[in-house]
Amino acid sequence: MIIGREKEIATLQGLLTSEESQFVAVYGRRRVGKTYLIRESYNYDFVFQHTGTYGATRKQQLSDFRESLYNAGMGKCAMPKTWSDAFHLLWEFLKVMPVDGKKKVIFIDELPWMDTPKSNFVRSLDHFWNAWATTRKDIILVICGSATSWIIDNVIMNYGGLHNRLTCKVHLQPFCLRECKQYCESRNLGYKDRQILEAYMALGGIPYYWSFLKKGQSVAQNFDRIFFQTGGELSQEFDALYASLFKKPHRHIAIITALANKKSGLQRNEVLKASKLSDNTDFSKALQELEQCGFIRKYTTIGKKSKDAIYQLIDNYTLFYFDFIRENVNGDEHFWTSQTGTSIHTGWAGRAFERVCMQHVNQIKDALGFSAVVSSVHSWSYKGEKDPVSRKNIHKGAQIDLLIDRNDDTINLCEIKYTNSTYTITEEEDERIRNRKEAFIRETETEKTVLLTMITAFGLTPGGYADDIHCQLTMADLFR
Repeated sequence: MIIGREKEIATLQGLLTSEESQFVAVYGRRRVGKTYLIRESYNYDFVFQHTGTYGATRKQQLSDFRESLYNAGMGKCAMPKTWSDAFHLLWEFLKVMPVDGKKKVIFIDELPWMDTPKSNFVRSLDHFWNAWATTRKDIILVICGSATSWIIDNVIMNYGGLHNRLTCKVHLQPFCLRECKQYCESRNLGYKDRQILEAYMALGGIPYYWSFLKKGQSVAQNFDRIFFQTGGELSQEFDALYASLFKKPHRHIAIITALANKKSGLQRNEVLKASKLSDNTDFSKALQELEQCGFIRKYTTIGKKSKDAIYQLIDNYTLFYFDFIRENVNGDEHFWTSQTGTSIHTGWAGRAFERVCMQHVNQIKDALGFSAVVSSVHSWSYKGEKDPVSRKNIHKGAQIDLLIDRNDDTINLCEIKYTNSTYTITEEEDERIRNRKEAFIRETETEKTVLLTMITAFGLTPGGYADDIHCQLTMADLFR
């Protein structure tokens, strides 16, 4: 049973009735469910399917490709020496199939792993599509890979023979909270929204990670088992994750590590300094690849120029790894349970809830009733100002993690708080909120209406300073 993905399924299935051959790229973060989506969409009915082999040589890749041809029904053939030979064999296999109006789906999974050094793989794929597949009207070539940056650079943004050859691309996104809830219900896990939210803070919307949650165990018990116990399914995921996506992951990991130590993000020169990497094209490429794969985001604060852009680590699992898995130096198999309720856990939950809200901006806009209004999402910070003589604060600094700048002359200034019950705005907190709003209006000189918007897990305690908040959202609104 496939959860969600209605739009993506409709797109892939719609190609079966097209009048021309189709070249499709499905890409997205590792473990997000790309292969499962493709197989379910086409009911596992492929005339040929093949999966690249991680870390294999060109010779082994070619041997595996020939084996896939055997499995598809092709008779014995010579071992291909080049990718041009391999794709020629595939075409010979396809040529004998009747032109009967029925689409013939070819599925090549983990395509980036097949592109070994000096293999001319992309050029051969280009020739297969342009010289052979397009001479028929009944071919659907579906390529897939977790190395999103490779797909983007070599296929989607290819300026050679594959330029503008893709007829369809599907960027598969992680599940939202609503889809994770549907997944939990389909497996009868029995979790309430709060437990699903906390699981999402660590697992993100990655279906593969959610598949390890066992019925009859609490979220805490599951986390101890999959993250911290010896042989836990996700105890070694960090190294496998980055090694499978990037051929030389040391730069990527150095950048990720630097950003993990500064949750609000760093400018490019700050990332360079913290990561101790050299300022060259390899560094720029690694930053770009991490952004393309969805591990980090690049954003510009309101009123700042693009050169002042900030890079921020946003991958839920990676942040959980740095906060907890890496910190479990003593190998405590109940590390998560022992951290529950501590200041470390509370601090993480607050930051993680902010991140989940950023990942659900569409749901926030829908709950506030302006989903049809064009808007942009920002963060904003102000270091404050001191008197040069007395060194006393003239204006206090301010940090706003989520701003929604709307085209209807309005800005939602979002305050995000995670607690286990209704949140009470104290006099001190009210003063901080007012300071943030006043600093933002003063420093940006905005003429737009600024609405204070509070997002909490269980809502605000009625009365008091809560009456000064213009808009209130709760955890339930994120599950829309």
